[in-house]
Amino acid sequence: MHHTELLPHLFRTEYSRVTAVLCKTFGLDNIEIAEDIASDTFLAALELWTYKGIPENPVAWLYTVAKNKTRNFLIRSQTFTNKVLPNFRMSESDNINYEPDLSDSNINDSVLQMMFAISHPSIPAESQIGFALRVLCGFGIDEIASALLSNKETINKRLYRAKELLRNEQVKLEMPDNEVVSKRLGNVLLTLYLLFSEGYYSETDDSVIREDLCAEAMRLVYILTTNSNTDLPQVNALLALMCFHASRLEARKSINGELILYGEQDSTLWNQELIARGAYYLNKASVGSNLSKYHLEASIAWWHTNPSDSLDKWQNILNLYDLLLQINYSPIADLNRIYAYSKVHGNSLAIIEAEKLNLTSNEYYYVLMGELYTGYNNDKAKANYLLALNLAKTIADRNCIKEKISKLDGLDSIY
Repeated sequence: MHHTELLPHLFRTEYSRVTAVLCKTFGLDNIEIAEDIASDTFLAALELWTYKGIPENPVAWLYTVAKNKTRNFLIRSQTFTNKVLPNFRMSESDNINYEPDLSDSNINDSVLQMMFAISHPSIPAESQIGFALRVLCGFGIDEIASALLSNKETINKRLYRAKELLRNEQVKLEMPDNEVVSKRLGNVLLTLYLLFSEGYYSETDDSVIREDLCAEAMRLVYILTTNSNTDLPQVNALLALMCFHASRLEARKSINGELILYGEQDSTLWNQELIARGAYYLNKASVGSNLSKYHLEASIAWWHTNPSDSLDKWQNILNLYDLLLQINYSPIADLNRIYAYSKVHGNSLAIIEAEKLNLTSNEYYYVLMGELYTGYNNDKAKANYLLALNLAKTIADRNCIKEKISKLDGLDSIY
């Protein structure tokens, strides 16, 4: 792999880990220092790897450089003298340990603590999500703005205010107790859900599917399952949901990078190991009386790992969508419900149901209408696909819609 491909991937996975560990050294009120050192580490990699090539162990190289930059900063910084030094752990020989602990266990603990620190109740929910996407997930400002349907200026202001609130509240990185978990877990899970969703279907990148984001979201949720206070049913349900969706990633994209919709996927490409792992976590989630949206979405995703096209499958999916919409309504979930409805009740009735939604500014609404009209009224199917094409945001979306229009034109030429 060329460094121009490897570095963005490593930035996504390692930036947040280095930042979280360094925040333990400098404190959350000096999070900018941690971010600067992490950024400088990757800048050094970009400069050196361009000429010298990728080192044998790139992650170890990044950690070594981060340690060296941290040590050099601490030695010369007044922050070290006035604030960090009095709290620093001393070795048995009374020599100061200048290096941050970048062991796997400390990284996982630091990231877990960071998840809950930036979900502090003093920070508004919209700022929490943007802050988490930046610090935990390495999102750029443009990516955050797109994911939250906002703009760069607003996102920058939210991030600035969030950091100021952390300083004012003197929030510390520490393991969350049960009270903290009960208050903040919802926002933590929502952030990781958004991260996975951005990878599973990206509207900010023409590659459409970004496996690195999916993998990072799954890694962060898995960290939650390793702590007794956060290994809860809704956490396991979310991890199950991600496993089921991730199992079909390879089948969702053609060799040309174009999106393949569910009904056209090669089910032999579905990852059975991930499906089995999802079933394990869904079983773990099946305790207690709390039914979260993640339980229902995971159950729907489990049915989608069944390659059959049976009425029983689609009736179960439709029932689950009906329940999901009662506890957590969203237009996209409603659109997906209509597809299941068509499988149970037929396209003509599904069209009537879909028209009630009137989501005329949503490209997926017109794609669904095109699907429902295909074979029933091909002229209306094509008209809906053309409307979807005008609203499509990515090249892959446009190519997928054009392919459907082309197939309709082919059917017309036959008759």
